[in-house]
Amino acid sequence: MTDKISGSCLCGKVRSTVTGEFQRFYQCYCDRCQKKTGSAFASLMFTAPDNIEWHSGQEYIKRFDLPNAVRFSNCFCTECGSQVPYLSRDGAFLVVPAGYMEGEPNIRPSANIFWDERPCWFDEGKIAPTFKTYPE
Repeated sequence: MTDKISGSCLCGKVRSTVTGEFQRFYQCYCDRCQKKTGSAFASLMFTAPDNIEWHSGQEYIKRFDLPNAVRFSNCFCTECGSQVPYLSRDGAFLVVPAGYMEGEPNIRPSANIFWDERPCWFDEGKIAPTFKTYPE
């Protein structure tokens, strides 16, 4: 685990390095995060706002703040659609999608939030057969 970790979007146009410790790592099961990720939950790490150095691609970042929400935001690469780091709406945290990072962060998930909103298929998915690649 490291206190300096690089990350990028799927197409590689947005690149940055996050330095310093993460304070929180939440897996959020709210219905908004399900829509944002197209999955059961969003894996989000939180660090200080100044802990990022952008290397490329800031011009490809689009931000969406859900108008009727106090905290919900989504930032993504306009080329590939991947989630990218963003400043929380109140400016208190840099929110880093765990999948954006290309190494092992210095933190592990510390909470599963909005657990009651998890999709009906989530629990069954945990016990489904596993494969190293596509099943035959």
